[in-house]
Amino acid sequence: MRVYFDNAATTPLDPEVLKQMYSVMENNYGNPSSIHGHGRESRALIEKARKTVANLLHTSPAEIFFTSGGTEADNTAIRCGIVDNQLKHAITSRLEHHAVIHTLEAMQKAGIINLSFVDTDTKGNIDYGHLETLLQNNDRSFVSLMHANNEIGTLTDIALVGDLCEKYNAIFHSDTVQTMGHYAHDLSKLKIHFMVCAAHKLHGPKGVGFLHVNHKLKIKPLIYGGSQERNMRGGTENLYGIVGLAKALDIAYTEMEQHQQHIQGLKTYMLNQLVEKIPGISFNGETDADKSLYTVLNVSFPDMEMADMLLFNLDIAGISASGGSACSSGTDIGSHVLTAIGASPSRPSVRFSFSKYNTKEEVDYTVAKVRDLCMVNA
Repeated sequence: MRVYFDNAATTPLDPEVLKQMYSVMENNYGNPSSIHGHGRESRALIEKARKTVANLLHTSPAEIFFTSGGTEADNTAIRCGIVDNQLKHAITSRLEHHAVIHTLEAMQKAGIINLSFVDTDTKGNIDYGHLETLLQNNDRSFVSLMHANNEIGTLTDIALVGDLCEKYNAIFHSDTVQTMGHYAHDLSKLKIHFMVCAAHKLHGPKGVGFLHVNHKLKIKPLIYGGSQERNMRGGTENLYGIVGLAKALDIAYTEMEQHQQHIQGLKTYMLNQLVEKIPGISFNGETDADKSLYTVLNVSFPDMEMADMLLFNLDIAGISASGGSACSSGTDIGSHVLTAIGASPSRPSVRFSFSKYNTKEEVDYTVAKVRDLCMVNA
């Protein structure tokens, strides 16, 4: 049996998405910047996709800019949001994706900003009181906090963060890569300046995403070279990728409720089975349904011999997952997220992440294999 439980890394392409992309690949080869008929047809497909995305998020198509994925979208938001608005201070957490932390640290090293880290607890929750203190004690800040952590699944109340940022005239960017298509984002209500998407996290293609930029904020391009994306992102557009992104997001919104119920059911079932069958097991991050991303379960296993072979042995058993451990020293390359929440470096952790295609039978098979591995290494 082969089981894929690494959907937080990337998801299988939905057949309906592939079907639509293939049609575009076969029939729409004109450059969207060309003024002839073939080019106009391609341009029309991009603008249709942009309108689809905007309608689903309750915003204007003028606020949606297609990118090569989440990392480019994050970099654009952070670098341009800070520089073009002449900000000197930024706030983030130590649990953010490297696309955020590394970008902000590089800007701090270059002397562009001073960087503050908001406190978090042992489950990865943001200390909102400390966030407000940081906002109060600094001039206008750039705040970057993800909606859901990609490793441990803990959710951040981005509506509350948005209210705090509005109160102190801060600019708010949220990495929503893990929640786009899994939760309904209403940009007519959220007080947010930048939001990002990577299509391959929601059964769309790799190499394409988008950045939402609130119309009240003006930034210059990160990538120059052409007038594409209304002069905001140079480079010939990834036409079939953009079409695939819009189709994937449309499917995700249409089927969101049933997928939430199915996937949350699998996560809860796996959690209970692991607790029942493996003594000493625990979990990293929040596990309550209203505090945790329903697609992610981060499992902390008891200290065992050959802990570094756990993922390898799961792979041998046909189970694809990801994980690691907290850093045990300054030179150890471990999970910065697990280190930030104070997880024990002696306990191996595995992230199981689910999609609409996973089944209860796959959970049963995985739990049985994990139990066998824990007994062998006890």
